[in-house]
Amino acid sequence: MFYFEKISDKKVLKSDLIKAEHFFTTRQCCIKSKEPDMFDFVADNRQAVCNYLKIDLENLIYPSQTHTSNVVLAQKGKSDYPETDGLIVNEPDIAVFLNFADCTPLIFYDEVKKIGAISHAGWRGTAANIATKTIHKMIDEFGSNPKNISAAVGPAIGICCYNVGEEVYDRLRTTVSDFSGLYEIRNGEIYVDLKNINARQILECGVENIDIAPYCTCCNNDLFFSYRKENATTNRHSAVLKIG
Repeated sequence: MFYFEKISDKKVLKSDLIKAEHFFTTRQCCIKSKEPDMFDFVADNRQAVCNYLKIDLENLIYPSQTHTSNVVLAQKGKSDYPETDGLIVNEPDIAVFLNFADCTPLIFYDEVKKIGAISHAGWRGTAANIATKTIHKMIDEFGSNPKNISAAVGPAIGICCYNVGEEVYDRLRTTVSDFSGLYEIRNGEIYVDLKNINARQILECGVENIDIAPYCTCCNNDLFFSYRKENATTNRHSAVLKIG
């Protein structure tokens, strides 16, 4: 179940399924923006997040997201992660975060192996099975058992608002064995459910503990940023994870 907490009196969203320090920021706690008038606000929020996580600012790590399905291991002292849309973390004194404005945030945590990951699943990442690739990397390289992995599917644009063309629909429907219930046809347009497409990919990997946030970023634009609704805003909400 998802619930709100506060960092420096600013709302963040958490899942009680993830037994590691994690949260999804809201508009109040933005830590990523390219807007000049947001720079001081973002800097203050990043420091507040670091204080909350008890880490130094240089240990708050994020990649250069480019809608790939590349997943790599975050490392202390390394800050450059080009063309990367998934970060795995297995060190207790660093935190990772990825940024979103309609795309689907995915947080994974294996409580037995003490390893976690965040992935960025827009339609391209979803079509390239970034959720599946993240889980397989945790299994193949770090020995995780899918039964021990929990997944939180964060706030993203919902099936209520996300209409796509036939090419995108065709690419998405091949990513799971059963696409029923994951799309709707309304007034001749196709609407897809990115959150639940990713959840089904995760389930088909053998991960059964899945929490899905009820929030659509477009409908709940007072809480989260929306690329579609806000005319390609550069402001982002973030998914943050620290395992120790």
